[in-house]
Amino acid sequence: MSEKIRVVVAIHPRLMRDLILATLADQPDIEIVAETESESEIPRIVEQTLPEFLVLEADSRSERPAVCDSLLRIHPEMKILALATDRNWSVFYQASFAIQATNVETSEAGILNALRSISQTVEGNES
Repeated sequence: MSEKIRVVVAIHPRLMRDLILATLADQPDIEIVAETESESEIPRIVEQTLPEFLVLEADSRSERPAVCDSLLRIHPEMKILALATDRNWSVFYQASFAIQATNVETSEAGILNALRSISQTVEGNES
C-alpha cells in the first residue's frame, strides 16, 4: 500500500472543521496530521508537519486566501483546497510556474476525489 495522504485542516467554524475531520478520518488512505482554527497558526503547522494537502477556509471565490501565496512559494509541492463553507464552493490551488486554481465539486465525494486524484497524479509523475 502506498503512503497515506497527509492533510492539515485549517477551518475556523468548529462545526465545519469537525465535519471535514470526520469525513477524512474514515478514509484509510488519508492521515490528518494537524488541525487548527487559527489562520495565523497555519504557516507554523505546515512547517512542522509538511503535509501534502492543506484544507482551509476561503472567503471569496475570486481571491486566493492570503496565506496561499506565501505557503506555495515555500512549499510548492503542497496542494491547497479552499472551502467556502457558507457559499457551497471550493477551489484547489497548486504551484507550478504559476499558482493555478481548479473548481472542485463541493461535496464529500468531490473533496475526496480532489485529494486522491491529485495525489495519484503526483505519484504517477515520480515513477
